[in-house]
Amino acid sequence: MDLWMLVVIGFITTFVGTLAGSGGLIGMPSMLLVGLPIHSAIATAKFSNTLSSFSSFYFLLKNKQISFSSALKTAPFALGGGITGGILANSISEETMTIMAIFLLSLALVLALIRKPIEKDSADLMKIDKKIFPYLFGIGIYDGMFGPGQSTLLMYTYLHKGFTYLKAMAFTRFQTFLSCFGSFFLFLSAGHFNIQVGLSYALGAIIGAQLAVRVAKRMKVLYLKRLLHIVTVILIVQLTLKVVL
Repeated sequence: MDLWMLVVIGFITTFVGTLAGSGGLIGMPSMLLVGLPIHSAIATAKFSNTLSSFSSFYFLLKNKQISFSSALKTAPFALGGGITGGILANSISEETMTIMAIFLLSLALVLALIRKPIEKDSADLMKIDKKIFPYLFGIGIYDGMFGPGQSTLLMYTYLHKGFTYLKAMAFTRFQTFLSCFGSFFLFLSAGHFNIQVGLSYALGAIIGAQLAVRVAKRMKVLYLKRLLHIVTVILIVQLTLKVVL
């Protein structure tokens, strides 16, 4: 297996995923195409997402786009939701979850296009509104049960609550780090993780994440939001085809 190809796949996947979420649209099919078994591909993605998400979160933390105390307040809801979702995973079929994902993503996209939230100032954003916690818990459950579009849904949630794009990205990266950190060890204990494959993919992912947060600082918010909308439409189409075909 060409390890450098995995570096490239990790880079592209995480670059797009950091900016707009849903990097798995690229990463998972690509890893399967180069010959990785499905469980090894998932383990590789979880491992690399843990490292790359933390690296991008730390960059945004250092640049004062987020405070650690406010991020930490979201941790119980991200972790609790993920654990709950994992417990419920076998009680709901994949087809039902796919339909739910299509509905949630479509609703988020429509709200983003018709509603223009007023951005809060920096002081307000450092004191996270408790009203957002049920949404975070719900997305955590969804991530634990199914997952595709989790980061995209988090981005929309924070943007609807008046967060700036960079702050929404920072909180999303933190929660992605938590969810992937927890689930990775399940795959590791089951023997699905290949260290060479994981490190190669993670190298590209970290570079992609670091480039993405630097590009995001320089891009106009309008362009970033358009990218988010485009990725959302592609994800909705992909999931719809999965149900229909």
